[in-house]
Formats: sequence, C-alpha cells, structure tokens
Amino acid sequence: MCGVFGVSLPPGSGTEAAAVASTGLFGLQHRGQESAGLAVSDGAEIFLYKDLGMIAQVLDDRRLPSFHGDLAIAHCRYSTTGSTIWENAQPTFRLGPRRAVAIGHNGNLVNTRELLSQLEGGRARLAATTDTELLTTLLADEQATDTVEALLQLLPRVRGAFALVILDKSRIIGLRDPHGFRPLVLGRIAEVAAATDAALWATEGARDGWVLSSETTGLDIIGAEYVRDVEPGEMVILESGREPRSVRFAAADPALCVFEMIYFARPDSYMEGRNLYEVRRRMGEQLAAEHPADTDLVMPVPDTGAPAAAGYAEASGIPFREGLVRNRYTGRTFIQPSQTLRHRGVTMKLNPLREVVRGKRLTVVDDSIVRGTTTKQIVALLRKAGAAEVHVRISAPPIFHPCFYGIDTQIATELIAATSSIDEIRDFIGADSLGYLSIKGVLAALDLPYDRFCFACFDGRYPEPVPYDSNRRKFMLEEPVPAHG
Repeated sequence: MCGVFGVSLPPGSGTEAAAVASTGLFGLQHRGQESAGLAVSDGAEIFLYKDLGMIAQVLDDRRLPSFHGDLAIAHCRYSTTGSTIWENAQPTFRLGPRRAVAIGHNGNLVNTRELLSQLEGGRARLAATTDTELLTTLLADEQATDTVEALLQLLPRVRGAFALVILDKSRIIGLRDPHGFRPLVLGRIAEVAAATDAALWATEGARDGWVLSSETTGLDIIGAEYVRDVEPGEMVILESGREPRSVRFAAADPALCVFEMIYFARPDSYMEGRNLYEVRRRMGEQLAAEHPADTDLVMPVPDTGAPAAAGYAEASGIPFREGLVRNRYTGRTFIQPSQTLRHRGVTMKLNPLREVVRGKRLTVVDDSIVRGTTTKQIVALLRKAGAAEVHVRISAPPIFHPCFYGIDTQIATELIAATSSIDEIRDFIGADSLGYLSIKGVLAALDLPYDRFCFACFDGRYPEPVPYDSNRRKFMLEEPVPAHG
C-alpha cells in the first residue's frame, strides 16, 4: 500500500508545489493512515516535514505556507517494513557526498538483507528501520554525480515492489519496478503558469505542471488530466518548466497486484484502462453466478463491498439494501498495523440498521477475508441485530499465501485460509454459508489476461522470488545489531 505523489510546476507559476502535493495526497489517504509527509525543493535546498497521523493532521494550513518551491513529493504510509514510529514516516531524506535526495516509496523490497550488506557502515548508518531508508542511503552514496545515472547503477541491484517518487534539488523522478506491482500514473495540469513572459514560455508545454500519483484519484482532486501509466521498468523525469522525459532501466514483465483491483484502490480510480467500480460490480455478478443464495436482501460491508454487492443484487434479482452504517471518521480496518487496532476499528466503524436486518435472511458481500476476525465481528453484529440468516459472499478468492510486495500479510499463519478449510472458516465467522469468487471469475470481471497480474496471495505463484527465512521480515531492520569480537 502507501500513497505517493509528486508535482513539478513551471517557474513563476504563482502556485506552491507543497500546496498541490498535499492536496493531491488527500486523494490517496485510503492507501495509508499511519503517517504523512512532504519534501519540497526550491532549486537550492530540500525541505522536509513528516509526522504520525492522517494527512489533515500533519499537512495542515499552519505548516504549508512555510514551504516554498516548484518541486514537491508527498507520502502517506501503510507499514510493511518497520514499526509505526516517527523515524519511519516518509518521505525519507539523505544528504550524501554527491546529492541530497528524498524518497516516497509504495511497495516492499525482498532483498533488504542483501542491500544492507552493500551499505558501507551497515545498519548503524540508518536513521530509520525501513527498506525505504536503506534505499535512500544507498542512492545518496552512489558514485555517479547525476541522480538518474545513480539510479541506473543502483536499481539493477534492487528486487521487489517499488513505485517511487524521488526528489533531488532540480527534479522529480517517478519509477516502477520491472513487474509494476504497485501503480503509478502521470498527469498534467494544463497551463498552470501565467503568460507574463513570452520568451520564458516559448517552449511547448513549458507552462504546464506535471504530476505523479499512485492513483488517478490524486489527479482528479487537483484538476489534473490523466496522461498515462508509468510503465514497469520505466523512469519518468519531471523538471520544472520542461516536458517529462522517459528512461528505461529494465525490461517490463508486468504483474500488477490484482488486490489493487479488488480492494486497495478507490472505486473511482482507473487502472489498466478499467474503472474499478465497474470491475468490482462485475465481480459481484460473477459471484452471484458461482455462489447463489436464497435470501431476502443483499447488503454490502461498507464501503469496499458496495460495488460487488450491487453487482450481486443485479445478477440475482435479490433486493439491495444497506444494512450497516459506517462511521466516516474511522480508518480502513484492514490496514491498521496491529490486530488490537483492527479489532477496535470494527466496533468503532460499523453499526447495524436493525429495522433493515431484523428477521431477514441476508447475503452479506465483502471484498476479502484475511484473518477472519473482522468478518466474525460483522456476522455477530448482524445476528445480535436480529438477522435470521447470514450468508457471506466474498468477491475475491481465498488468500492462501503471504504477500511480500507491499501488503502486511508476510506470515502465512496469519491468514485464515492458509490454516482452515472453507467449512472451518464458515464456522469460525459464524455464517450460515460462505462463498468465495474464483480466480476465473476475477479474470472474467477484469476482461484481461492472467499474466498481466500478480495473483501470488491466491495461488502462490510469485513473479519475483522471495525468501522465507524469517517470520520477522517486517522488523528485520529492528533486530539487535550483532556485537563485534
């Protein structure tokens, strides 16, 4: 997960990049809720601010006016390496012998220990315990004088999932790993600069602003138009007042995380040329065909189950009703960093509509079951509210395998489907029946080939080889430094 955003504005635009970046980041708040941060360049220096909390708490109107410059990157964090502490908030920053550089990272590296062994001075040099901090330090140390050349030397040694926005004093660089596990799009703000100097704006497109965002929702909120996806294995370089340029650093072998299409991204986002609300609605139609239920109502688990529930109701002919009300002031339960917070989040987030569910046979549609605890609480809430039957339908396949590419499910024993049969899961959550959408059904809804995506959490076929050497992969950089001698 995580949300990354970058903006390059033409000189003399009269608009601060910090304000644009923080606004665009609001369109990505769903991707990370543990911390937020911003790095800005005025061409001479890089300024950084980050803190724990939601975007509105961290990047507020009291702080933004002090950040001046035409280049900015921003980040909201969902932790997959390192604890939720201030030091691990992003962007990360390093002042190296040849460059100052800040990085916002969405993804997770799989060869962190190997990269750590290449760092002169080792772990003692790291100010944080994330793979992003390690990557930033390696880039700051790289021998090449130019940041792009330094990346071309460093990136062949990096494996895993990484959608990055990188800021040096004069440019922003956006890039995706060769598999493109995590999304990144390029957008344009048309003629953001005023026409005050004809000579200055003589170059075509020089008055435009350019934007990088994890999702198209980050573009929409600032009025930018979508141009294209950053390709797997590609760098896009944004320099103030210039057209973007592209550098290929690796051959593309696409494997976008299919869970982006099912759950992570907002339903109003577009990925792979598809509107995600429509994709998820079609998943609900497929689910109704694969797992029909004789019930009185179809209801979603808000908010992420709503598109699939609508599709299920349309395909089945069963009336659609809202049976749970969500407290809009709570975060997403799945991306809470601990089980205690996830449990508390459910009780704070959802409340049943008793008049709707009392005495009714319900088909309850959600996007996934990961650990099972959230679904169990939801079923219990509905039974307490008087539901006669609760039939659970999931618009994704069972999650059998851990993810090492940016989802905090790196231990198989945390996944209920890895240790329990479908019947055992049904009994654990307390449902009358349980049905999951098949991989075939997901592909039918996507109308795209299997080899465009990573399905590893469902079928165990990892596009990038991963080590299984530790159950503490998330905290590997927090382990005690071995004593010498």
